[in-house]
Amino acid sequence: MNFWNEYATKHPKAAKWIREGGLFVIVSNVITVFKYLILQFLPYAFKGLGDKAFGWPGIPVNLFGVDFKWNIIGYDTAQGGLAYFAAYMVAMVIGECVNFPIQRSFVFRSKGNIWYQAMWYFIAFCVITCIVNSINCAWVAVAGRFVPDFVYNIGTTVLNGGVSMIIFFFVNKIIFPEGEAKK
Repeated sequence: MNFWNEYATKHPKAAKWIREGGLFVIVSNVITVFKYLILQFLPYAFKGLGDKAFGWPGIPVNLFGVDFKWNIIGYDTAQGGLAYFAAYMVAMVIGECVNFPIQRSFVFRSKGNIWYQAMWYFIAFCVITCIVNSINCAWVAVAGRFVPDFVYNIGTTVLNGGVSMIIFFFVNKIIFPEGEAKK
């Protein structure tokens, strides 16, 4: 511990990035596992939505011999349609509702305006979700053809967690300044 204290004294900005980055990765990975567990079992709760396609823009694609409709939001019926999308979104929203206060208070030690931060976090979540879902749509279509759901759900949560983690780290550095809010 003495080494770290000396390092932090000599290089406070680098030490802050290392501490925040390390804690961010740990918390994000725990939340990713939590999302995976939700996503693995929650689609069964939405079976009542039937076998309905739900997605936009629904562009027909053939990738590795698999035909599917590529969507920025939602999934084709072969990938679970509305039921899978509902489960996916519930898992992501619950995960982010847990993640936001931990990242804000514990990792980044921010005491800024919570409503302002929550608004920007929500906007970032929506943009990141569209980016990740557009990639995930192709992943679920192709992987779902070749591996069981528990395997492609691992890929889904790792993809979502990995891409989100990289983008969210820099978003959080901006929206969660350390310390008290500026007056």
